[in-house]
Amino acid sequence: MKNITLLLLCLVLFQCKNEKKEPIGKDTISTALPMCHQGIPGEEAIQKKWMEEINEIKPDAKMAKETNGMVFIPEGTYTRGATEYPDERNQTEGSLPRKDEYPLNNIKIPSFYMDAHEVTNREFEKFVKATGWVTIAERPIDINEIAKQMPPGTPLPDPETLKPGSLVFKEVSPEENHFSEWWTFTAGANWKHPQGPGSMYKADHPVVHVSWYDAMAYCKWSGKRLPTESEWEYAGRGGSESALYAWGNSTPGQEKSQGNYWQGVFPNKNTGEDGYLKTSPVGTFKPNEYELYDMSGNVWEWCNDWYHWYAYTCDSQSELLENPSGPSNSFDPSFPNTAQKTMRGGSFLCNDSYCAGYRVAARMKSSPDTGSEHTGFRCVKSGNY
Repeated sequence: MKNITLLLLCLVLFQCKNEKKEPIGKDTISTALPMCHQGIPGEEAIQKKWMEEINEIKPDAKMAKETNGMVFIPEGTYTRGATEYPDERNQTEGSLPRKDEYPLNNIKIPSFYMDAHEVTNREFEKFVKATGWVTIAERPIDINEIAKQMPPGTPLPDPETLKPGSLVFKEVSPEENHFSEWWTFTAGANWKHPQGPGSMYKADHPVVHVSWYDAMAYCKWSGKRLPTESEWEYAGRGGSESALYAWGNSTPGQEKSQGNYWQGVFPNKNTGEDGYLKTSPVGTFKPNEYELYDMSGNVWEWCNDWYHWYAYTCDSQSELLENPSGPSNSFDPSFPNTAQKTMRGGSFLCNDSYCAGYRVAARMKSSPDTGSEHTGFRCVKSGNY
């Protein structure tokens, strides 16, 4: 029964290939689709018990007033959505834009501050010591919450088997090329033990195995917030409308300073040509034009928005959107029973052959109560200081 649960968790969370990617133009999706209100209302999906815990956290007065370690992002207007390839390079199915990146939207963003790098284990440890926060991966799994996200009649395991833990990646043989094989729910895996019992976090690496709620808790303590999807993409582009990646438009692998992503044949062999098989210390690779590090690769980063497949379609009804905060509902046609939050930036597991999540326009999603070995976050602050 435990294996059934692990497979269900993987199905909910990791969907890089849950739909066919293909070249697609702006006019392919009609703005007349009546899907804008489809899905699960965010107010119903949010788990109030954890939000109540978050609301009880007292912000650190000093951190709330500072912008140390943050980068000022100037206001501006940009085109949100899939960036066209600038040349005839060999495009694999995994490297192509996804349908949920269309149609393109004109977005105006006010100035804000963003963390120069992803929140590190050192920083997260300070938060835990100050607040006593226990991450979701360190708590027993709530079988009732799992049941809510599954189709009616789905068999569930004995609650006694659901020990605290999280999803850990392992390389597999070519005969095991399915995500249910390379993702393993590992009891005892959490931010302190990224690969499970016996492993230990590294202070200057990004914190992982954190859920959206864990990220929100940290934001509350630090006097910051999670970025919106639109803010994240605007910052990731570094002021360039044509940027495919945070590092620019050079082909992945052409330069060693690009970022931490998978080299080799995914998911069978990571050659580690960039020097890392898992996460890397923040700031290791070249920043983008806004001096932001790891906006392409290392770990996926939580955003504040609910994920909606038709979000861009609905937004395209306005000629110019000013600082959009995202949809009020969550909808993924592949997993209609699961409310999901958006993630951006890709991770050390991304590869052109499977899922080029390090493209600045690439969108990913996961249920907000779940973390994994390649999921972290960074924070933002509004306005001028």
